[in-house]
Amino acid sequence: MNLRFLLPALACAALCTSPAQAQIGRRFPSERQVVQDPVTGTPLTFLTSTPAGDSKIYQTHNQWTADLQWLIFRSGRAKNEAMAVNEKTGEIVQVSEGGYVGMLNVARHAMKLYFMRNPPGSAAPNSESSAKEAAPASLQIVEVDLAKVFADSKAGKMKPANTYQRVCGTTPPALQAGGDMALDGDENWAYFRVGRDEAARHLPPGTKLEANFGPRNMGAGPAGIAAMNVHTGAIKYVVSVPFQIGHIQTNPWVPGEVVFCWETGGKSPQRTWTVLADGSGLRPLYPEAETEWVTHEAVITKDETAFAIMGHRQIPSSTQAVAAGTPVSGANPGQEVAWGPSGTREKPTGLAIVNHRTREMTIVGQTPSGSGLWHVSGSPDGRWAVGDDFARNIYLIDRHTREMLLLSTGHKTTAADHPHPTMSPDGTRIEIQSAMLSADGKSMNICIIPVPDAWLKRVYK
Repeated sequence: MNLRFLLPALACAALCTSPAQAQIGRRFPSERQVVQDPVTGTPLTFLTSTPAGDSKIYQTHNQWTADLQWLIFRSGRAKNEAMAVNEKTGEIVQVSEGGYVGMLNVARHAMKLYFMRNPPGSAAPNSESSAKEAAPASLQIVEVDLAKVFADSKAGKMKPANTYQRVCGTTPPALQAGGDMALDGDENWAYFRVGRDEAARHLPPGTKLEANFGPRNMGAGPAGIAAMNVHTGAIKYVVSVPFQIGHIQTNPWVPGEVVFCWETGGKSPQRTWTVLADGSGLRPLYPEAETEWVTHEAVITKDETAFAIMGHRQIPSSTQAVAAGTPVSGANPGQEVAWGPSGTREKPTGLAIVNHRTREMTIVGQTPSGSGLWHVSGSPDGRWAVGDDFARNIYLIDRHTREMLLLSTGHKTTAADHPHPTMSPDGTRIEIQSAMLSADGKSMNICIIPVPDAWLKRVYK
């Protein structure tokens, strides 16, 4: 071989395997491919298609960049770093350097990404999911200028990471801050969970703390929420509650409106909660009954949050069995008798939507059998709702007509996680994570499902 070609090739090979390639702006070849759903015929656009440990951001948060051209996701391509994939070209770009903790927050108005991370040289990350609080530690909130990253990455002229990443501020160790973070609708504040010690200091005297609830031994309080101004680093305290907090999210269209849950790992005594940024207005978002298993709430419009009222548990068929304490049965998760009487179809179940202003709740759809809808989302214009079930089927609902369509299936129940559908900001497509293409039946990829053209063209009186 001509040395003129051999030497550059060897240099490139060395570069691709060096630690330097874990840097922000690193590019990966397109894996984009379109696959026809084997049952429904829906064209599925897989933006990633190799077993690289991909997963989407949780459905409580935005997925698309402000220009609607890129989706941010998590991947094993660069350990503990955020990735972006271009929806049209399939280009994949690493968009963080130095790791992150907990939730990725994609701004809707500016080409920015926000997340928490451990300061360089600090100890292991604080756990986002542990019921026990980690030892006091500080976390940085970091802003990434995505526009600069994409431009310089495309030009092949990347600069040091601090050109693109800005530390907004560092949380004091006493807060015991966690990685469950949410960006406010005005994109000025980032809300995050605080530890039990700090939360206890802000509870009114005499507040009764809640104990663990359910067989997963989760849910005990107290817990709290604080916020950091991403421009100044200033920190303010928002609220404390006597139970464990999970899934902090914001209303993207109403600054200062926060939604969160009482986290038990399953059914909660009162799942959904809302509070304003100044700590006022704390109340249950949807006051639920003991017989209702409410879960997976997501703010979908300026006035609405969608959630699932689960219908996944089968009750004993005879009075004698009930009297004997025979547990509910079925193949779905959450069948333990310790969850109580909720989750059966003796009461109304399905994809529910509650209006924050009127407090009216409606159920817009439900599967005829099986688990029922589980993870839910909807379009900001109020036209569509979408949900998955335990079998990884994806259902689309026309909120005007209540028509429900099986949009996609075959995403493998052996997958490492559930599809977690999220509607795009313009209401034309849905992002999921899927193991359909995986040989091991577990590794997931990022997939886009279009709303059918015939549905998009519908005109309502």
